[in-house]
Amino acid sequence: MQKGEFVVVREVPIELCQFLKFGGLTGTGGEAKYLISEGEVNVNGEVETRKRRKLTEGDAVTLHGRTIVVALG
Repeated sequence: MQKGEFVVVREVPIELCQFLKFGGLTGTGGEAKYLISEGEVNVNGEVETRKRRKLTEGDAVTLHGRTIVVALG
């Protein structure tokens, strides 16, 4: 099981840039896209630079030391 704060979404997959904003790690979609392109975002412990990376249930996204995990609800 992934460690972090679970963020419930209605359906998966969800795009990484959308999840960052929805989960409160960024204030805007533009900020999310910028941070992803700069290599600041990790998905499941690895740097991810694809803004539209499709996330599924259980994927853990980390930005600046805070981790949120995709949960389906």
